[in-house]
Order: sequence, then structure tokens, then C-alpha cells
Amino acid sequence: MFRVSILPLALFMLLGAARVDAETPERMVLMVSVDGLANFYLDDPVAEIPTLRRLVAEGARAQGMIASMPTVTWPNHTTLVTGVHPGKHGVLGNSVLDRAKNEIVPLVVDPIFNKDEIVKVPTIYDLAKQAGLKTAALIWPATRGARTLDWTIPDVGSMALVKQFATPSLLEEFTAKGIPWGMQEEWWNAGRIAERDRMFAQMGKHLLGLHRPHLLLMHFVELDHAQHRFGPRSPQAYAALKNQDACVAELWQELQRTHGARATLVVVSDHGFVSYRRRILPNVLLRQEGLLTALGTRITGGSVRAVAQGGACFIYVLRDEGRAAQVVKLAEQFRQLEGVGAVISQADFAAQGLPDPAKNPQMADLVLSAASGFNFVDSPIGDVVVTPPDVVTKGSHGSDAAEPDMQATFVAWGAGIQAGARCGTVSNTSVAPTLAALLGLKVKNMDGPVLQTLLEGK
Repeated sequence: MFRVSILPLALFMLLGAARVDAETPERMVLMVSVDGLANFYLDDPVAEIPTLRRLVAEGARAQGMIASMPTVTWPNHTTLVTGVHPGKHGVLGNSVLDRAKNEIVPLVVDPIFNKDEIVKVPTIYDLAKQAGLKTAALIWPATRGARTLDWTIPDVGSMALVKQFATPSLLEEFTAKGIPWGMQEEWWNAGRIAERDRMFAQMGKHLLGLHRPHLLLMHFVELDHAQHRFGPRSPQAYAALKNQDACVAELWQELQRTHGARATLVVVSDHGFVSYRRRILPNVLLRQEGLLTALGTRITGGSVRAVAQGGACFIYVLRDEGRAAQVVKLAEQFRQLEGVGAVISQADFAAQGLPDPAKNPQMADLVLSAASGFNFVDSPIGDVVVTPPDVVTKGSHGSDAAEPDMQATFVAWGAGIQAGARCGTVSNTSVAPTLAALLGLKVKNMDGPVLQTLLEGK
């Protein structure tokens, strides 16, 4: 498996400067990501979200938030804390391809790399720590081994990795307090996601009360899990959303109790959600065209490879000879394929916040975006490239970031936030610079502007 060279923290300091503004009172910012919280839920009368609606009423809201492409978890959580698109921060998808080995490299859930190996620019917590502030994160993607988090449990899949990379003293404190941190892998495997998220809420309350960090990042996943299985706006999705709202309520209450008037709560999401009943299997098409070989489910070779990202798909051309002509031919083939809503070629990568594959070999040569009702699958098995409708509706994300149902959520309340403020649709690259403004940090080299219209006194 390839390894990404470690970017030293000293270089981070050169790429982005931070200091605490002496005129800004010391504040505490809690940012909670509710994975898959589509913006449309805030206006959905069926959704039981009293906490989120009160935060909107008493605080500020964006009318929508455009996620980074592809609209999947790992790149977008990294954008939320760096303020730059994936082409700059380096986390390009939930998985990428090692071109040399023709092997998929999974980034979910941080099974291989530490944060400094994959995140190429400073994060908001790097800059906060540099400025002398205390930092913490619970289950935040792409934070494994982050040296600038004072307290952390990273979003990793196994208890072995939790024990290796979580803050040891924090685990001891959770044990003493009766918080069952050792159950997180078992609960995930058993589908007990609601219990797992409630446990992390208890962990967050513990951090707020005992350690009082200046910046705390948290990530809840039950809603995303439910929507994948049953689709958005399903009874199961509404039930999960109600549970997530209750988790936010617990943290909000504790935040007010422990930090009072200096506290700010920001609730965001990484992407929205769409439903689908049909699947596209690009690797079957590539196998039929003689561009890929497979033995059962295992892809054994070939000159082209597709790596699914849910509602998006990366297409890699692995041979240098004739690459340009092959890319053009593939683009035309996929444009004609039912279910493909858009084919993004290299000429459009920069506008989409994606890098040049000549400079970053993890980047694909083409990106496909699914049309409404379709989802991409990696499997090379069978003769059907586009399946007939499934009986069961499921949910996905990854496709066109501008699609209304794919828009994410931004809500803010508390210190530094102008009550009742509203702004239009924003980019998620504005989240990190806005957090920096709330913390009194002066930063540079971020893609998004500060959301000034939502800030108090602006």
C-alpha cells in the first residue's frame, strides 16, 4: 500500500498563520456535525427537531450549504475544518486508487493513515493550538494521530485503533465515569448506532465540564446510517433525526451550563441525501470492453478502473500510452450511459475544487455524477451495467453538490452570532474561517470567506 509523505507541522505554520486577537474575549466553540443532515430537513414539518429549530430561531442560519465534490464524508469533514476544497487539502474521497498497484486505498474509517499523512494544509484545530488554545475532537474524520488535539477519540473502525490513537487519560476518565467507550465497535457492528451516538454525547459533556476546551469538534452518524439503509425522509430517517436532535440538546444544555455567555454552538453537516432504486456498475462495462479483468468480485488487472463514491464515481486510466484519447472515449461512453447525470473531465476539475491528476496521482481522470434515482457500485460481476429498479428504496450521496437535496446544513447560536441573522446559500469552505473569527484567530489561505452577515456587530 502506498504511503503519503508526512507534512511536518512546521510547514503547516508556513501555510497558514494564526494568532489570537487580543480584542476578542476568550470564547468556546463547539461544532457538531450531524452526518447526512440535509438542509431540507430544517424546513420539513414532519421532522421532530425542536432543538435545531430553536437554535435557528435564536441564532443564525444559512439557507443552504454547498458541499465539496464528491459529496461524501471524509473530504467534506476535512473541508469543514480547513476552509479549502479537496484539491488543496488532499482528502479526495472516501477511498482512492493506488494507480501503481491497482488497489483501492480506503480512507474510511482512517484504517491506514494518520492525519498528517493525508491532510496537506492547516486545520482550524492546528491553528487554534498554535495560538495557545485547547483543542478536542470526538469521532471527527481524518484526525487519527493528530498532534494538535489535546483530547481525542478519532473516527477509526476498530477498538485496537481506538486504544492506539485515543487520548489515554480520556479513556481512563470515561472508565471511571462509567461511559462504555469500549463498546463502540461492537455497537457499530450490531447496528446499535443510536446508543453509540448517545455515548459520544456523554463524552462531549464530560469534555465540556472537566477540560473546558476552547474548540471541540463532534460527529454523529446515526442519521447517515439510517438514510443509507432506508432512504431520506423515511420513517427510520425521521426517527434517527429525532435522536440526533436530542444529542445536540444534551450538548447545548451542558455548553450553556459550563461556558455561559462565551459559548458558541455550530451545527453543520457534510452533505445532503438523495434516494435511489437503481445501480450503475461501471466496472462491469469496463470488463465488457476488455479494459478490466476480474475473478469473481476481485479485480485482477486492466488499464481502467472505476472506484465508486456513492452518487459519484472516479474513473482511473492506468496506462500512460494513449491516455488522453482513452479519457475522451470513456467520457463519451459514460455520457451515453443511462443513470449518469454528468461527466466531469479534467478541464473542469479546478472549478469543482479537484486537483490535476498529473500533480496528484490519487485523483481520477474522470468523475461521474449519478442522475436522480441512481447510485454507483464497484462490483465487476455479471452482465448488467445498469440494474432495473430495486424493490427497496435506499439513500446515497456523493453526486452533484449543487443539487438542492444534496445541500448541507449550517446553523449557529451563541457568542458572536447575531440572533435572527440569515444568509443565502454558502460554501462549506466558509465554515473554518467563520470558526476562526469566532475564536479570535487571524488566518489566511482559506478558500471561503467569513460569514460576516451572521456575526454579531458585523
